[in-house]
Amino acid sequence: MVAAELGWVRTGVFRSKTYWTSMAICVGFMVGVDGWMSKLSAPIVIYDEAHTSGIRFPWDIPTEEFLYAFAMLTIPVLVWEHDNQRLAQTAVGSSR
Repeated sequence: MVAAELGWVRTGVFRSKTYWTSMAICVGFMVGVDGWMSKLSAPIVIYDEAHTSGIRFPWDIPTEEFLYAFAMLTIPVLVWEHDNQRLAQTAVGSSR
């Protein structure tokens, strides 16, 4: 996803203050909810340790959860921005 943005899509979303603000808000809520759901003392969600790195931070959240959330939040933004830029170019081209 990062490679797609930097090498192909090139929307500039990673330079956007709005994007990083929205990511911070989502991560803030994610830490609270995922920390509560995956706490080792009384887990609601149980991860198979054979399928994770075993690193949990903070509050027993597997680090893979952050990578997954980053991808799931970023992919729709990239598609949205890419389509908007393409439509804007089409509109400019058709008005000439």
